[in-house]
Amino acid sequence: MTRLFHLGLMLVLILNTANIQAQHKKAYTIFSQTGEPITYQQVLDSVSKTDVLLFGEFHNNPISHWLQFELVSDLKTNNINLILGAEMFETDTQKALDLYLSDSLSESKFRKEARVWSNYTTDYKPVLDFAKETSTPFIATNIPRPYATSIYKNGGFSALDSLDQNEYDFIAPLPIPFDIELASYQNMLDMMGGHGGEDLVKAQAIKDATMAHFILKNLSPNQVFFHLNGSYHSNDFEGIYWYLKQYQKDIDILTISTVEQKDLETLEDEHLDKASFIVVVNQNMTKTY
Repeated sequence: MTRLFHLGLMLVLILNTANIQAQHKKAYTIFSQTGEPITYQQVLDSVSKTDVLLFGEFHNNPISHWLQFELVSDLKTNNINLILGAEMFETDTQKALDLYLSDSLSESKFRKEARVWSNYTTDYKPVLDFAKETSTPFIATNIPRPYATSIYKNGGFSALDSLDQNEYDFIAPLPIPFDIELASYQNMLDMMGGHGGEDLVKAQAIKDATMAHFILKNLSPNQVFFHLNGSYHSNDFEGIYWYLKQYQKDIDILTISTVEQKDLETLEDEHLDKASFIVVVNQNMTKTY
């Protein structure tokens, strides 16, 4: 009887454990570059010691945006000297950003003058308003869209030769370094099936270079620049990362990439070495748009 009782008790415990696990479905897991599961605290500790964090998001992924806000909030709580910046704001809107952050521009005027993205309210306003509440600088880093479009449609980098002198203040100094053999740029060519050609890649490169330039332009010693950008702009330690290293070799940079998988327990091989930290989100996660 005693043996049967213990066997029965073990079975109940096993079933209860399985039931508890089934009730607590994970939304995400964080992995290291080499595929080892790591904790949020490990990420936070590492970011606290770097110069630049490039947080590569999926623009419509709520976990990306939630983790961005949590990291920013916790860094400030830990008294880290923080500066924020984002791909989602173009450099010619910096004045509107500064006015909004200083309570000198209404919400409605800011949205119009800053040309905010359609998902601004749900995905970027929380971080921006946190910057406002905590007097944290926020930098618009992306090139104004018409300039990148002109490179794509009007013959490459030479399309910028006719800009007014003051417009050069909104872009990385010309000529920018450019290596079309970078894997991320070659992948762009492959994905487009030859459509767009090198000029499409050059339009991407001027965005990457401009974001890197404005990160470095606004970064002070003993400060962490926390940058929000689409994952493709920093995956595989290329894009913005590559340009930061071209402009300042000794700068310390960490990257985060967002990916989606069905299995949250193991990092798939295709995502290894994609970033310093890889946030794997349940592929069934709802989208913000």
